[in-house]
Order: sequence, then structure tokens, then C-alpha cells
Amino acid sequence: MNQQIQKTLRDSAAMRWTALLLLALAMFCSYIFMDILSPIKDLMQETRGWDSLAFGTMQGSEVFLNVFAFFLIFAGIILDKMGVRFTAVLSAVVMLIGAIIKWYAVSDSFAGSGLETWFTNNLNYIPIFDELGVSPFYEGMPASAKFAACGFMIFGCGCEMAGITVSRGIVKWFKGREMALAMGSEMALARLGVATCMIFSPFFARLGGEVSVSRSVAFGVVLMCIALIMTIVYFVMDSKLDAQTGEAEEKDDPFRIKDLGQILTSSGFWLVALLCVLYYSAIFPFQKYAVNMLQCNLDLVEPAADSFWASSSVTIVQYIIMLVVAAAGFASNFQKKPATKYGLLGLSILALVTYCYMGYMRQSAEAIFAVFPLLAVLITPILGSYVDHKGKAASMLVLGSLLLIGCHLTFAFILPLFKGSAVGGVAIAYLTILVLGASFSLVPASLWPSVPKLVDAKVIGSAYALIFWIQNIGLWLFPLLIGKVLDQTNPGVEDPTKLNYTAPLLMLAALGVAALLLGLLLKVVDKKKGIGLEEPNIK
Repeated sequence: MNQQIQKTLRDSAAMRWTALLLLALAMFCSYIFMDILSPIKDLMQETRGWDSLAFGTMQGSEVFLNVFAFFLIFAGIILDKMGVRFTAVLSAVVMLIGAIIKWYAVSDSFAGSGLETWFTNNLNYIPIFDELGVSPFYEGMPASAKFAACGFMIFGCGCEMAGITVSRGIVKWFKGREMALAMGSEMALARLGVATCMIFSPFFARLGGEVSVSRSVAFGVVLMCIALIMTIVYFVMDSKLDAQTGEAEEKDDPFRIKDLGQILTSSGFWLVALLCVLYYSAIFPFQKYAVNMLQCNLDLVEPAADSFWASSSVTIVQYIIMLVVAAAGFASNFQKKPATKYGLLGLSILALVTYCYMGYMRQSAEAIFAVFPLLAVLITPILGSYVDHKGKAASMLVLGSLLLIGCHLTFAFILPLFKGSAVGGVAIAYLTILVLGASFSLVPASLWPSVPKLVDAKVIGSAYALIFWIQNIGLWLFPLLIGKVLDQTNPGVEDPTKLNYTAPLLMLAALGVAALLLGLLLKVVDKKKGIGLEEPNIK
């Protein structure tokens, strides 16, 4: 009896993947809310008076407190001291509070209220921040954008806290097992939130023939309530795991400031962190403008109002087809029988072609960009499994940077050449967006599982927090920069669908070039110091 090995929840594949599913669903909901206004940028300008600068300033505000109030650093300390489950629930509560504030800011109830008057007359000058040029507000910024920015700041604190918590949670449940596959799968599911947002945000905004941007945000608020429920269920599961193992996250290896020294003195850590901020700055800020960029570079003609392609039901049908693409493609990775594996893969490809055809017939920029995560859902588990068993994480980061550069240059120079071609322009857009999504999938499958190889286990939460904090600098700065560049390079352009996006896209491509150089340097450092980034996780 004494020789019998006690099995815990994480020894059960079903239980640890259930824990992953709970965390991934919470992130899925947060990803939807993160970009809830991105596909309706044109409607925000028409109904709320948000120009590109106001839109970009509000979008960049999501990470303002994380960067300038160092909230992410505190989040890492909370995670290391209080554990995964407490921090997961806390992050969901904070996200929900911020989401509710943002919803009220864009609602009709805010318009004409005393709160609108206060925001119109205040926060036009923030001492020190204005002098440094990093203020989250500016004089003349619409009151609704200011208040929405306040809510988005709070949401951003919870969202980034959730990000480092999920990463730490996966390490806890999957270390020594299929960790890269788990991280890749979590991000694949979470990124379906981007596609869901692109499809349903415009759907709710235009529901019933009357435009109401607050309906889209309300949809996001409901999802954040669901995210809170998911984290509470995870709390129960994680508590049972600790009871089985005798672990006490809150008491073992307490956080000490001096422990940060081993993180800050690691050259590998800094290369990974800088590569992360460059790469993610070329992706997430772009997502916030991608739909508008497509509206400006494609000749889209709305279908007849009485046709099937203009009906609300086509949105539901197309979303179901998208789920078939994702589910069949994802499941094909786990099939051992060739007939089943390739049957599911074929179904996924057929559904993808059908989805793309429907997006073209709808003449919808939102539906076109919604394919962004679909190829990633298919290949991320493959890449994660490859890193687990074969390694080559640093090489994947280099490949991802190359694809990133190519995609942004294609958007900048090749897509505009097909503006007069209805079919050609959409085809180029689809292909480039799918490749960009594939490029994005290379990062979570290779970068995040590498962090435990760089630092001691007791400061993993702080290490992820530092990386996210550095990343957030870019996520704050570049939405703002894109908005400013758009306004400066399009003087006098009032129509939000007639903007020239060449300059912002070149700026994003330059980030890809810098990420490529860092990726190559990381490979050299890894080989010289034997960090093990090119080695498999499972040995």
C-alpha cells in the first residue's frame, strides 16, 4: 500500500484539460470585450464623434495603469503571494467593473448627463503626464471617449492580470507534461474571441436597423459575467488540487524583492521580453484598426437590403460555420486514425472556403477580418506539440517575425493595387489575414513555454508580469501612434472609410524587422549559454 502512488487531478488528462478549458473560456470572453469597438470604428465616429485620435487614445488606455501605475508588477506580486485561483477570480471581477463603466460611457444614458458635462470640462490637462506626452486624455477629447477610457483602464488591469494568471495556471497544471500544447491550445481558443467580436459587434450595433454602439458593449458585459463564473469554477478545481498535493501557494516560497534580481540579470529574459513587446505591438494595435483598414482598401458594396446576405440570420449561419472550421481543425490534431484525422481536416478546409465565400457575398470587412484566428486554431496545437517533443522555440519566433513583416507590407503596398478588383482584393485580404494569424500562433506556442526555462519557479508569476508590463508599453503606445499618424497623413479626410493606411502599416512592419533581429540574437544567446530554448519541453 505504501508503494502505491497517489494520483491527483492533474494526473488525469480530462481534469487538467478541463481546468485549461475554464481558463481559456474566461480569456475567450475577455478577448471579445478587448476589441468590442474595433470593428465599429466608423460607427463610433458617426454616432459619438470619435475621430482616429480619440479612438486610438481610448484603445491605448486599456494598458495605461498597467504601464504607468505599474499595476502589472503588483499583479505579479499578488499572483506569487496569493496564488492562481484567488488572482483569477480577482481579475475577472476587475474586468467586469471596467466593462460596465465602458458600457455606460457609450450608452445613450451618458449623453446629456451631468457626468458627461464633468468629463467635458475636466481631465483636459494632466500635470506631468501632459508634459511627458503620455496623458491618457487630451483637450477636446469627447467626454464619452474619456469616460470609456477610464473603464477600459480598469478592464485592462484585470485583463492583463488574467493573462499572467492563466500562464501561471497552465504551468501549475501542465509542467512536465504537454505544456506548450496547452498554452497554444488556450490561445487558439481565446483568439476565437477576436473572430467572435468581429462578427457579433457590428451585428448587435446594427440589430433591428437602428445603430446603437452600446448594444455591442452590453454584449461584451454579459460575456464578462460568464468569465467570472468560469474563474469561480476553476477556483473550486484548483482548491481540490492543492488539497490533494498538500501545496499551499500562498505560503511556500514567499515573494521577495531581491528575487527579481535573477529575472533582471537574465539576458535571455530581456531578449524574450523585448521580442514580445515588438511582436505583440505589431499585432494587437493592428487588430483595433484592421476592419477600418479593409474598409479603406477594398471596394465593398453592400448587398441588397432584401437579400439573404444582408439579413441578420446570415451572421448566425456564418458564425456556426466558423465554429465548424475551428472545432474540426483543432480536433484533427488529436486523432490517431488517418481516416478520421484527414476527414476532419478536410471538413475544416471545406468549411473555411464556405466561410470565406459568405464573407465575400456579405461584402463585410468585419467578416473578412474574422478569419484572422482560424488558421491559428488549426496549427497552434501542431506547433505546441512540436515544441513539446522537438523544441525549436527560438526558430519559430524568427519564422513568425518574417511572416509578420511580409503581411504588413502586403497590406501596405499590394492590397491597394487590387482596390478596383472586387474578387482579387478580397482574395488577397483573406490570404494575408490567414497568414498573419498563423504567424501569431507561432508566438504562444514557442515564447510563453520558454519562460520557465529562464527563471526559477517561485518567481514565474513575477517574470510573466514583467514581460506583460514591457509588452503593455507597446500596447499603450501604438494604438495612439496609429491614430496620430492616420490623422496627420490624412488631413481633411472626413470619411472614415477613405483613409490611407500606408504609413501606419510601414511602422508596424518596422516592428517586425526589429523582432526578427532580436529573434536571431536570441538564437545565438541560447546556443552560447545553453538556455534550452531549442530543446523540447518533454524529454
